[in-house]
Amino acid sequence: MDERIRDIIEFWMVEAGPARWYASDEAFDQQIRDKFEGIWRSAWQGKFGEWMATSEGALALLLLCDQFPRNMFRGKALSFASDPRARDLAREAITQGFDLEVSPEARQFFYLPFEHSEEMEDQLRAIELFTERLPGEGLTHARAHAATISEFGRFPWRNAALGRTATPE
Repeated sequence: MDERIRDIIEFWMVEAGPARWYASDEAFDQQIRDKFEGIWRSAWQGKFGEWMATSEGALALLLLCDQFPRNMFRGKALSFASDPRARDLAREAITQGFDLEVSPEARQFFYLPFEHSEEMEDQLRAIELFTERLPGEGLTHARAHAATISEFGRFPWRNAALGRTATPE
């Protein structure tokens, strides 16, 4: 296994752990930037396709393209730049069954790219995946994200970062 794959997974799943995954912490965000910004840029540009041969490689690419930029570029448009790549990678990984080869704790990272999308079709896919393959708290969050997209057609909290005009709603 490529040492970079192991480093990414070890960092996110063990060093950071669930307590830091969804918290806002500038020191943690800086740590991710320092360790992974360079490799994220390469992954965003389509490199490391060979990693998609294994569930661990797919997980590492998904973390790089979906999770890490949300921390590295919090509050900036770049937070969402690699989202389309993450969705493509997730589709491919799920088709290969890689999501079912990892722990339930890691499995959510195969589904979050759909939950992070502002397209209703992707939101419905996230709900379907969580319902069928990982029921629990993640399903609650997927439904909440889908409700936001249904109501507003986008995530309003991204407006400032993406330079979009907020509406009264």
